[in-house]
Amino acid sequence: MEILLTNDDGLLATGIQALRKKLTDLGNVTLVAPERERSAMGHGITMHKPLRADKVFFEDGSFGWSVSGTPADCVKLALDKLLPLRPDLVISGINNGLNMGIDVLYSGTVSAALEAIIEDIPAIAVSVEEEATNEDYDYAAQFIRDFLQQETKPFPSKKVVLNINVPRITLGPISGIEITVQGLKRYGSSVITRLDPRGKEYYWLCGELLEIDRSQNTDLSAYARRAISITPLHFDLTDRQTLDELSSLQKLFPHNNKGN
Repeated sequence: MEILLTNDDGLLATGIQALRKKLTDLGNVTLVAPERERSAMGHGITMHKPLRADKVFFEDGSFGWSVSGTPADCVKLALDKLLPLRPDLVISGINNGLNMGIDVLYSGTVSAALEAIIEDIPAIAVSVEEEATNEDYDYAAQFIRDFLQQETKPFPSKKVVLNINVPRITLGPISGIEITVQGLKRYGSSVITRLDPRGKEYYWLCGELLEIDRSQNTDLSAYARRAISITPLHFDLTDRQTLDELSSLQKLFPHNNKGN
C-alpha cells in the first residue's frame, strides 16, 4: 500500500511522526508536510510565490519532504511532483487539537484530506485532544493502524474524508467509537487592538466560544461522552433541499433571455 502522510503542524510534529512509526510496515509511507506549523489555514493554496521542498532524514534513515507551503499545497505537490507512485491513501494528522464542528472549515488538517478526495484518493483526517502527550499520540496512531487493518471495508467512497477525533487516553478511558455528524460551535468575534513598539496599531483575532451544539449524534456530543468520533465529510457544500426550493426561480427568466 502506498500511503501519503501530511498535516498542518509541520514535518517534525509529534503526531505525524507517531503515525510514521506505527504504519511503516503496512506499506510504503511517505511524508510531505509543511516546514512549520500552518494551523487554521483552511484550504488555502500558494499562488503568487514559489514553493520549495527539501528532504529531511529521520533517525531510521527514511526521509520526508518539508514544503514551504500550506497543507493543501503539500498534497498537490506530492501528487504531481514528489511521489513516484500515486498513493492508495492519504492520512492527515495526527493534529494537535480536535477538529470538530465548524472548526473543520478552518482546519488545515481536514483541508489536506479534502484535497486528496478531490483527486479520488481515500483520505483520513485524524486529530487528538489538545495538550496531548506522547502516550495520547501513540494511542491515536495505534487506532488508525487497527482501523486500516480491519476486515470490514473502512472507506465506503473515495469522495468522503473520514474525520476522526480521539480524546486523550491519559485523561481517562475511551468509551467507544461513534459514527457522527458535524456539530456546531458558535464563536463571538473578538478582535484585540494592540500597539507595536513604534505605536502603530495591529489586531489579534481571538474568537470566544459562545455555544456548543451537543445533539446526540454530533462529533461534539461524542467527545463529551469520551468516544472516538468518525464523521464522513465532503467538499460539496451544496444544500440539496434549498436547491429544490429555488428551482421555481428559473421560471422568472426565459431560457432565451440574452439580456436585451
